[in-house]
Amino acid sequence: MSIVVTGAAGQLGRLTVEALLARGVPASDIVATSRDVARIKDLADRGVVARRADFAEPDSLTAAFAGADKLLLISTTTVDERVANHRRAIDAAVAAGVTLVAYTSMLRADTSTTVLSATHQATEEYLRERVPSVMLRNGWYLENYTAQLPLVLSESAVVGAAGQGRISAATRADYAAAAAVVLTAEGQAGEVYELGGDEAFTLAELAEAIAAATGLPITYTDLPADAFARALTAAGVPGELADVLVDADLAMSRGELFTDSGDLRRLLGRPTVPLTEAIADALR
Repeated sequence: MSIVVTGAAGQLGRLTVEALLARGVPASDIVATSRDVARIKDLADRGVVARRADFAEPDSLTAAFAGADKLLLISTTTVDERVANHRRAIDAAVAAGVTLVAYTSMLRADTSTTVLSATHQATEEYLRERVPSVMLRNGWYLENYTAQLPLVLSESAVVGAAGQGRISAATRADYAAAAAVVLTAEGQAGEVYELGGDEAFTLAELAEAIAAATGLPITYTDLPADAFARALTAAGVPGELADVLVDADLAMSRGELFTDSGDLRRLLGRPTVPLTEAIADALR
């Protein structure tokens, strides 16, 4: 059985390759793809098959997916190019005879009102029409917050526009491990998993957790959307990305990044990594 993982040079893709290896999948049965295969040379050195795949170049996708049984399609990052990229990848998977495509979608993709969700909705629809597929609707990454710890500590504040919305975030490693479970299991076609951490939290509770871990007075400042956008751009965030982040926070305030499905915990066969542990790891 050959399993292809796209975006293997990225954080989620690399973690998924590691999770597949940890589950006992032979390295020679894993195909890691990247636009730049030099970035996955370390995986190739361990016996993983490394192939070049550029979502803008259909011929490269056809070659990368050749002989594959299953494909993990990790959503690409450039929002305005995402749907076209995904369609090219799906078409290449169909041409290669792939029997199952697992797609890293977004939590509540079918009902979410965010800018990001529209691209995931379009990809899910295209997938269902063309190839047996399974939707891995990932929630927010805990790393989205722990990566901001230096700024939070310097400002003594978490800033956002999520109100009292609860967020079911989990670590990339947990999402990757769940993807590996799905890719190595039978009977996954048609499944839709709403994936998120066991312990949802508000941004105010995030600030409290950081304060408890550091002993510093960290508070949460809830801003109107336009003020949050200005704060992000003042911090150096590009305008387009700032708009996406504001939109996501507003979705959080409406409960769109919360799930109590328990799907992630069940796939992992254990509890998800809690917020307090992720903060402690980041601080170390």
